[in-house]
Amino acid sequence: MIQTVEAIINEQGQVFLLDDIKLSKARRAIVTILNDIPVNALNETALLSEKALATDWNRPEEDEAWSHLQQQK
Repeated sequence: MIQTVEAIINEQGQVFLLDDIKLSKARRAIVTILNDIPVNALNETALLSEKALATDWNRPEEDEAWSHLQQQK
């Protein structure tokens, strides 16, 4: 079974798991280095933009432009 666990890697290359894990025996692992931007920051940006974008999105012209994608009743 493949399992994903979040970790921090310091400047010396030491890996620190953010969650405790139990393994029945030693296992191989693949380490992927991510950007500094946490996933939550991306979601916050979307939420903070929502009000400004809603001004443009919630117009009759937008509804008309996308109406062909709505289900017919």
